[in-house]
Amino acid sequence: MQLSAITLDCSDPLALADFYHRATGLPLHPRNHAEFAGVVQPAGGLLLGFQRVDGYRAPVWPGQDVPQQLHLDFDVDDLASAETRLVALGAVRAAHQPDPERFLVLTDPAGHPFCLSPRVATAP
Repeated sequence: MQLSAITLDCSDPLALADFYHRATGLPLHPRNHAEFAGVVQPAGGLLLGFQRVDGYRAPVWPGQDVPQQLHLDFDVDDLASAETRLVALGAVRAAHQPDPERFLVLTDPAGHPFCLSPRVATAP
């Protein structure tokens, strides 16, 4: 068994796929449509999908009135520049930052929280 996709609920799959495409540089899935869209890692890698849900309610983080259910983590070379770029694409910095020296919490345009962490250099 191999994990092939992670799918998030949202109200506008095409818009959310475009956000993650521009945020990560991953290509858009070739069969995106209004009900389901995604970005995919090259060479048959993991699909990050977005499915339209009627009456979608964005998660409220860190509260649990509308639970986040999951969140994504991304390693970046520079927290400040990554945050600036992602906010320009439509992300929002979350008001609650539990450990801003180690990671930043943003929300995507559909309200899903995600974290940015500094990339750890690996030894050659």
